[in-house]
Order: sequence, then C-alpha cells, then structure tokens
Amino acid sequence: MSTQRHLVRRLSQLYGGLVLYGASSALLVRSGLGLEPWNVLHQGLAEHTGLPIGVVLTVVGASVLLLWIPLRQRPGLGTVSNVLVIGAALDAVLHVLPDQGAPVTRAALMTSGIVLNGAATGLYIAARFGPGPRDGLMTGLHRRLGLSIRTVRTVIEVTVVASGFLLGGTVGIGTLLYALAIGPLAQLFLRVFAVPAAPEGSRVVAEAPPRRAILRR
Repeated sequence: MSTQRHLVRRLSQLYGGLVLYGASSALLVRSGLGLEPWNVLHQGLAEHTGLPIGVVLTVVGASVLLLWIPLRQRPGLGTVSNVLVIGAALDAVLHVLPDQGAPVTRAALMTSGIVLNGAATGLYIAARFGPGPRDGLMTGLHRRLGLSIRTVRTVIEVTVVASGFLLGGTVGIGTLLYALAIGPLAQLFLRVFAVPAAPEGSRVVAEAPPRRAILRR
C-alpha cells in the first residue's frame, strides 16, 4: 500500500468512525432505554441548559481537553476531530430520526446502537490519530496518580453516570448492556479494522501509539 493510500485509509477510518459513533449514540438516545456513561451526563446537562445534546457533548469534550494541559497530554488529529465531529453527527441524526414508541423498535435501536458504537470505536481507534479527550483524561490521571487504568476509568464513569442521572439523563438496561458489551465489541472491531503498518519512509503526521483505553464520549 502506498503512503498516500495508507493515509487516505486512516483518515477515512477516523472520520467514518467518528460520524458512526455520533449516529450510534443517536440510536441509543431515541431508544430511550439507556445511554453510554458520558452521554447520560450530556443528556442531563442538555435538559438543564436547553442546548442540543450534541452541542453539550462538544462543549464538555472541549472542557475535558483543557484538563489535558496540567496532565501534560498531547492531542492528536483524532482528539480534536473527536470534539468537533461526534456531537455534530449526533445532532444531525437526531434531527431526522423521530422518537420511537413501539417496544420492539426501541429494543432494535438500542441493540443496533451498541453494536455500531463498538464498530465505530474500532474504526477510529485503529486509525491511530490519538485518543478521544475523555480517554486522554483517563490515561493522564493514570500516569499522574499512579492508579490503575481500571480504577481511574471506573471512578470517572461512575461519577459521570451518577451526575448525569441526577440531572435527568437516561440510565437503563441500555446503559448496563453497553457497559458489558462495548469492551468485547471494540476489541473485535479493532482487529477487523486494523490498519497495516505504513510503508517505509512514511512521515504521516499526528500518529499516536496504540492505547489500551476505549473511547467514551
């Protein structure tokens, strides 16, 4: 694979994955059966501010990115794109996808949203353009505090879910199923969408080493 084709593939995976992530989150919103941990918080904040949930996601992502400064984290193209693309895609899909009332339809939206979210995670992380702002916060705290990734991630996600729930965000069976399924799904799709190594001499910019963390919006 030529250097140019290699870069095009990586960029396609990055932006395709981010758009799909936003779309999958919209499916979970419309299911009404529970959201991903961070989107519980985003939805709760949206309820209180009157802003679209995608706009809240973008604002929170940018705010989290500011916390990278004292943690000495360096953003990549994927980090900045994460902040800008996912929220816009989420709001765009919500605009054309109406609320659903039938239980079967809502269950189908929830299941599709979780699976597509796993695919989106694999797509964008495999592109290797840097972690999302929330994953960077997690890995930065891990390095600065000396705590395990598992502990830091658990504390962060319990905190955002609890805060979002108190603000009116939707916690339900979808939240639980997402927590159980996203790890195995992301691992599967990371293998499916793995990008071969760049040709010798390639000087592709903004590449970051693979992370153990999984994106959480």
